[in-house]
Amino acid sequence: MALLQSYAHCCQQPLVTNYSYNLPGPQFLQGREHSIWRYREMLPVLNAKNIVSLGEGWTPIHSLRAVSRRLGCNIMLKDESMNPTGSFKARGISVAVSKAKELDISHCVIPTAGNAGGALSAYCAKAGIKATVIMPKYTPLTLQKECSMYGAELILVDGMIDACGYLAGQVVQKTDGFDMSTLKEPYRLEGKKTLGYEIAEQLDWKLPDVIIYPTGGGTGLIGIWKAFNEMKLMGWLKGDLPKMVMVQTKNCAPMVHLFKEGKIAHDLNTEPTSAFGLAVPKPFAKDMMLEVLHKSNGTALAVTEEEMETCMKEIATSEGLLLSPEGSATYMGLKKLIEKEWIDQDSSVLLFNTGSWYKYR
Repeated sequence: MALLQSYAHCCQQPLVTNYSYNLPGPQFLQGREHSIWRYREMLPVLNAKNIVSLGEGWTPIHSLRAVSRRLGCNIMLKDESMNPTGSFKARGISVAVSKAKELDISHCVIPTAGNAGGALSAYCAKAGIKATVIMPKYTPLTLQKECSMYGAELILVDGMIDACGYLAGQVVQKTDGFDMSTLKEPYRLEGKKTLGYEIAEQLDWKLPDVIIYPTGGGTGLIGIWKAFNEMKLMGWLKGDLPKMVMVQTKNCAPMVHLFKEGKIAHDLNTEPTSAFGLAVPKPFAKDMMLEVLHKSNGTALAVTEEEMETCMKEIATSEGLLLSPEGSATYMGLKKLIEKEWIDQDSSVLLFNTGSWYKYR
């Protein structure tokens, strides 16, 4: 098994898990279970008895043939709505709760825009760990009820996820719970990086030219890039890595401002959005996200609420798929980049649908 070590870049930066790269070629994966745990040697849980799984991962990659013909690109979509609890959050939470179990943690606390809270509630229920979920009051009732059904303690807050994060810090101090905030512990990132491993394996180890990802806290974007670099070091991947594109909503686009202007203004206006997974006004891992964009020669852009709604309808009527607002944002981002000629019309492009449309109603 790969050795692991954790290290902090510096004060107030995310903690990252690193591994020794002593695995054979990927052929040893044949015959393994189709979940994130098929890559268990590159995950931080040391004893398999501590794995807390609901069957997360190995979600489909759809070929969007109708819109590909219309736009002139080879467009694919990784559909994370097929995960347990209906979103990509299941990946990171499965690994983080498994490691919490291994470390004998009895109480996990999470600030959430919605889907991460539901995932933590479910996985903690299976692990026998107490979960405290702190989310904005405007979060859809479906997501609030989901947490309660799994037995989590639910706290509703006026404000956005930054306000929830502040309260989570207070709860952690008072209860000695474990803080599961995005990238304030190293293990959710490890679960999210399995997206990168799956993309490579499902596409027969030939990566797309461009990956467009809806980005709030950044674990998905950073995790995919981490996986690609791990596979390059192990010799599983050859050639150039994809250009990574970050899409945000104009209601809350701090990373777009940072990428384009070099800073996030203190008075930057942020508002709630239908894509509540993108409503992260003060992302903790902003430096790591910026590094991914620069190293991949990628870019960042924002879309409007109206554009997301229009593109949702377009994909539904063209491809028979209902995208979350975040997923729709990636399609709108693609159209904008084709219009600007940033993406060549013969490129292969992978979009992401990070959650189920049904949870947003």
